[in-house]
Amino acid sequence: MMKYIIPVMLLAFTACNNAAEKQVQPVAETAEEKQRFFPVTAYLKGQIYDIKQKGLTPIKYTTVKEHTDSSMVKFEELETLAKEFLSPEIDSANLIDFYTESKFLDQTIEAFTFTYEIKNTAPDSLQLLHWDVYVEPEKGKVKRIYMIKKAGPGKTLQLTWLSNKWFKTTTILNNADGSSSVEKEEKISWDY
Repeated sequence: MMKYIIPVMLLAFTACNNAAEKQVQPVAETAEEKQRFFPVTAYLKGQIYDIKQKGLTPIKYTTVKEHTDSSMVKFEELETLAKEFLSPEIDSANLIDFYTESKFLDQTIEAFTFTYEIKNTAPDSLQLLHWDVYVEPEKGKVKRIYMIKKAGPGKTLQLTWLSNKWFKTTTILNNADGSSSVEKEEKISWDY
């Protein structure tokens, strides 16, 4: 019996040593993980292209001081209505030095949220202050985009883009006392 126990123990010891040698060692990170911004500008231009290709005629609702007017929008006007948010080009190459990205799963709205904030070291000439991209976790499709941009002294512009349905630009007046009010809102809808 003893002659079998010693070889079995040697086999077990050798197997343990081999298993330890085969364990994957953690790789030391030598460089910071490179951020890759969601290409918001390309996405918005793709949405505009899709509206034109489908031949949809969007309706524009303009609200000023609680009074709303509506009108049909020509295809040529679509880019003009969104132009403030098509520049600067939002991609990883040109803005990565000036913005930070954070991501999380927001279960209250059932979306992965990608949030981009301007860094303190960014030049004052950058008008784009903040943007969020909301992506459906199950399908991996963009649900919504939200952006904030400076629009001159005491004004900001906000864009809310609900994928494949509508987009809205809101001009906000920022008063000296810290209060704010909506100056104008334009909603362009093609899902009616």
